Amino acid sequence: MEKYKQILVDRGIKPTYQRIKILEYLDKNHSHPTVDMIYGALYKKVPTLSKTTVYNTLDIFREYDLVDVLTITESEIRYEYVLQPHHHFFCKRCGKILDLDVNCVYQEAMCVEGHKIEAIHGYFKGICSECLLKNENVS
Repeated sequence: MEKYKQILVDRGIKPTYQRIKILEYLDKNHSHPTVDMIYGALYKKVPTLSKTTVYNTLDIFREYDLVDVLTITESEIRYEYVLQPHHHFFCKRCGKILDLDVNCVYQEAMCVEGHKIEAIHGYFKGICSECLLKNENVS
């Protein structure tokens, strides 16, 4: 818990218990959760937690570049603790979002055609390897 408190302090964010627990959850769960998933996982352990607190905390984390917001589908917003630049794969069959480590020619660039790059979001969509294996086993 001290690790997460220090991360928040270093970023200039007041380290409340709820914020520490949300950051810890994001660090330990790389499932790219929604607000509902985060709230559902934490509300019993943190009785003072509300969905509003989760939304507000994620907004603060986003403002301080501590989380990344994923909008791979039109119907939901997902979050992840920002560790290093990477791309994402969305399985159209099971809905999982997976991290992909692929080379992007623009990832190290600070400027492309005169435009300042601040963030790159690469999304791939298709059928994940687990779903493909399930499909092969059904045949």
